Amino acid sequence: MTAGTATSMLAVPGGRLAVEESGAADGAPVLLIHAGVTDRRSWSGLVDVLGPSVRSIRYDARGFGETTTEPHDDWSPVEDARAVLDAAAADAAIIVACSMGGRTAIDLALVAPGRVRALVLIAPAISGAPAPELDAVTAELDRRGDAAIEQGDLAELNRIEAELWLDGPGRAGRVGTEARELFLAMNGAALAADDPGARAQDAVAWPRLGEIRVPTLVLVGALDLPHVRAAARHAATTIPGAALVELEAAAHLPHLERHAVALSEIAAFVRRLAEA
Repeated sequence: MTAGTATSMLAVPGGRLAVEESGAADGAPVLLIHAGVTDRRSWSGLVDVLGPSVRSIRYDARGFGETTTEPHDDWSPVEDARAVLDAAAADAAIIVACSMGGRTAIDLALVAPGRVRALVLIAPAISGAPAPELDAVTAELDRRGDAAIEQGDLAELNRIEAELWLDGPGRAGRVGTEARELFLAMNGAALAADDPGARAQDAVAWPRLGEIRVPTLVLVGALDLPHVRAAARHAATTIPGAALVELEAAAHLPHLERHAVALSEIAAFVRRLAEA
């Protein structure tokens, strides 16, 4: 069928999710779940590389982008992801997810394994992970962030989070204008958004990663936070058969940076499965 792009608003309990589809309607479905400092726009570079033969489905999670919500306690990120798949009539999909989105993807693979054909996890958060011990540079940025929150200075908080998650701690300004402006726009909107309510605990994945039985690719940037790199390595060594790609000159959001190796590795992994 002809490739194209369509956007819609999907009703879920307590809100409406902004969903965007592109590519061939009969292509292999790929569900993209963004990080907690971005929105669905962060995937544009990867969607371009995947091309029109793949059916790319991306959405704004609650509190992000164009999604609208009202306070709704115990809302479930996993149920939201399932609702997007249901609306797309996709029984199962290759899930590509980053950070907070990685947590949702892993939980989905444990709660509803039949909906997940494969996983691409970029610097994934993992539910049930031990509390991180922050290195000195990250701890100072965390302290400055707390101070900005106390002062109500969201612009300063946004700049601090750009260093943490886009540039890498201690490397402020490393990433150029286009990706930086998009990050600040996406994260700025998220920082100013209304609270969607308390999220449900869908799973406790850290001790259960060995239960995942789908092809899995884990990527993490060499400039990412130390505890994030450690968690990514843990996922790659614990999920049976998982592959790990450590990316030079990349931090937490390599796809937003349009990191060539990250995009190439993800595209190759997705195409192998799509053509199988």
